[in-house]
Amino acid sequence: MTEKFLNFIYSVLKLKKDDKVLLAVSGGIDSMVMMHLFFKAGISSGIAHCNFCLRGSDSDLDEELVRNTASLYNLPFYSKRFDTREYAKSKGYSLQMAARELRYSWFEEIRKINGYNYIAIAHNLNDNIETILINTIRGTGIAGLTGIKPVNGNIIRPLLLADREEISRYCRENNIPFREDRTNNEIKYIRNKLRHKIIPLLKEINPSLNETLAENAERMNDAYELITNIVAGFRNESVKENPDRISIDIRALQEWSDNSVFLYELFRMLGLHDVPLRDLRSVINGNTGRMVFTGLKRIVKNRNELLIVPVQPLKEEYYSINDFAGLTRIPFIESARIDEKTKEFKITQEERTAYLDYDMLRFPLTIRKWDKGDYFYPFGMNHRKKLSDYLTDIRMSLIDKEMVYVMLSGGDIAWIIGYRTDNRFRITDSTTRVLILKAAALHLTGSESPASSD
Repeated sequence: MTEKFLNFIYSVLKLKKDDKVLLAVSGGIDSMVMMHLFFKAGISSGIAHCNFCLRGSDSDLDEELVRNTASLYNLPFYSKRFDTREYAKSKGYSLQMAARELRYSWFEEIRKINGYNYIAIAHNLNDNIETILINTIRGTGIAGLTGIKPVNGNIIRPLLLADREEISRYCRENNIPFREDRTNNEIKYIRNKLRHKIIPLLKEINPSLNETLAENAERMNDAYELITNIVAGFRNESVKENPDRISIDIRALQEWSDNSVFLYELFRMLGLHDVPLRDLRSVINGNTGRMVFTGLKRIVKNRNELLIVPVQPLKEEYYSINDFAGLTRIPFIESARIDEKTKEFKITQEERTAYLDYDMLRFPLTIRKWDKGDYFYPFGMNHRKKLSDYLTDIRMSLIDKEMVYVMLSGGDIAWIIGYRTDNRFRITDSTTRVLILKAAALHLTGSESPASSD
């Protein structure tokens, strides 16, 4: 096994002779064998052990064994005790998830501080097979069928070359001490259930199950690389990503809407892992306004684009303004000032800016979300128009409509904030004082660029 190990770490893992490797050693058979192999190979190594304090004195005996063996091999030893139960409770994690996050974070900290090139984890071929089967059961797409990667950034897995039987044989031949984790036999965990019940049955059907699934994982990895390259190209050409939304060209997406693998990987890449494909296709091929909710996001069809946006909490907001004098902060308003209308006064075409006849306004003014029954007299027009029709005319998306607020004077709309003023409050020859307002940029989230309001 030693020669096989050396070939694997230099040919597959691409280790260099002068690389330093931090070995994650729990005290179990796999990690103790890994430590022995690295020691015999003369590779510069350090030993990191996590005591998760979950198994009472057994946890302490694990740490003692690893510490003593590291001392025997004259290797640097790092250990840390974690209050795993408290961490899991504070994060809302399972114990397994909490332990995983704690150990990987600490391993990376040790790696950086002490100049190690890699962190070695002792997953073996059986672990890989179990992972593939778990992912198959859970439905994780092609990515899950590729199994555990031998190299993933700074993480390497040198024991993926060997199955559990081969590791046990090496352990016996070299008299390597190890600790048995009794929880490995508890059937309540899905991995243990597969290991002790399901896989033995599968091996009755196919005695070469390990080799078959490993070869299949290699093919899946090639397929995954191919599809991710295609999806990445599509993402670069047809997806626009902003902090508050993602926009996908609907025509380009419709060409791929029948390909479930493409859709799954695209939306996984965009951070959406649990969108039912049937619902997704109904939005892609449906009418404008069709949407589906997934977690804290929603997917909405808006004319020629598919929008992915956060779900906004539904709340009614009303703000009252009694006077602008002395006000330092007004919701949705970046700035406000009152100017005398002198001969030198000029109206500029500055974006998001409104000019209103101050003396035509009836205080208190009210700011609220627009309503479907709202109407106003658009600047420059003497007839009224439904606000909903105006928003449609300027091709505002369904999502952006939800962020439209209006300023009212005596119940009449004076300004669609950031967009257009009402003609009844326009500047005229008889105007003596002008209220100049500028909408906050963050309030305007759409792709439409609103014109200045006169």
